[in-house]
Formats: sequence, structure tokens, C-alpha cells
Amino acid sequence: MFRKMAIRNVFGNASPLLIAWMAALLAMPIVQWAAGHPSLIARVILGVLLQASLVILFVAQAAGVRRTTLIVVTVAAAAWAAEAFGSRTGIPFGAYHYTELLQPQLLGVPLLIALAWLMLLPPAWAVAQRVTGRASGPAFVAVSALAFTAWDLFLDPQMVHWGLWIWDSPGAYFGIPLVNFAGWLLIAALITALVRPPALPGKPLVIIYSLTWLIEMAGQVMFWQLYGPAVCGVLGMGLFVVLAWIRPSSFFVRRLP
Repeated sequence: MFRKMAIRNVFGNASPLLIAWMAALLAMPIVQWAAGHPSLIARVILGVLLQASLVILFVAQAAGVRRTTLIVVTVAAAAWAAEAFGSRTGIPFGAYHYTELLQPQLLGVPLLIALAWLMLLPPAWAVAQRVTGRASGPAFVAVSALAFTAWDLFLDPQMVHWGLWIWDSPGAYFGIPLVNFAGWLLIAALITALVRPPALPGKPLVIIYSLTWLIEMAGQVMFWQLYGPAVCGVLGMGLFVVLAWIRPSSFFVRRLP
């Protein structure tokens, strides 16, 4: 009962969406074992849709419907454009291409990829706002990009393992080229600077970031045996989880809730 009340206090009417998202992610390895790889892809799609919806809901509570719509369109369009350009030129992520598993696709890029950027970039903004005490400026943009890119320490090896995309020349990070992370940093920073996000409700979005960290760690260790990426992801994302909860900016400035 206490846990249910705590969830409701933080997430309010979004609590059922939070529970559905977590249930979809936790069921992913069980469904794969029972029904095979195609069912796993369906669960990936469902998980992205639920998490993106949850994140967008909290952005809308802070920014209103009109500005949130602009943010969603800007992030989705910029992310898709970067992926479309990148998968054709190798800039800025390195040479890669998507397989046919994620549908629908436009110019070879799954439309779901744009939503995948939306599902964790605003939580990275919330982390950066708590760490820096600001919602704009170079420090905020840099921490946002780093917090978002830390997720890819988990994500890229896992998605390659599942056959969702393929690198033309496997690289040094468990088959992922190091330039990929530079590309993530660059695009995340550019999108953040372009959007200029509003002050966000820190606690629920930081919880989403933290839960993503925990679920990725558990899945890679317990079910997919991706031990190397799991360790790196635990350390990379974990740094920002810790910083977001201790809120170092509160020792110097008190600008954001």
C-alpha cells in the first residue's frame, strides 16, 4: 500500500502508464523465451511507445500542449533526419544500416527510432537540470548530451545483439565504433540547444531515467549475457543517476524544483 501511495504521489494520473511500461519491459525476456524473437520485437515497439508517451505526458505538464507538440515534432524530426543522413553517409555515427525487423521505415530508418530519442532525451534534460541547476547554457547542454549518450553504452550492443541494426565495420566497444558515441553527443547537444527545453518536473523524469538504468542492467546481466556492456552502462548511466539524486547544484544554486 505504501509503495502504491508513493508512486501515485510522484506520478499522479500517469501511474497506470508507468506500471504498463515497466510490465512490458519486465515481460520482454519471458515473452522471448516463450514465443521467440518476433515477439521480442513487438515488445520493443510497445516499450518504446509506452515510455515515450509517459515522458511526453510529463513534458506537457511543464510546458503545455502547444510547446510540447513543438518539442515532440522538433526532436522526432531532427533525430530521424540525423539517422537518415547518418545511415547513408556514416556521419556522424559511423557506417551502419538498419535491418528490416523494425517497421514501418522511411528512407531505411524505422519511424520508431524518432520515438526512441523522445523516450530518454527529456529525462536526460531533467537529470541535467538537477545536476547543473539550470535549464539552459553550455553546462546544461553538455550534461544533457552526456547523460543521454551514457544510455547508449547499454543500448547499441543490445540492439545489435537483437539484429535491429548492423555496423559495416565493427568497432572497439563490443563491436560498436567509438565514433558512434561522438555522434550521439553531437546530435543530442544540437537538439537540446535547438529545443531549449523548459524547466521540467525533475523527480518523475529522473525516476524514469533511473528505472531505465536498472532494467537495462538487469536484462543484460540476467537474460542476454551482455556482461561487458552491462558493466559499462552501470558505471556510465549510474554516474548521472547518482548525481541527479544528490543534486550537487543545490549546494551552489537553487533555481529549479
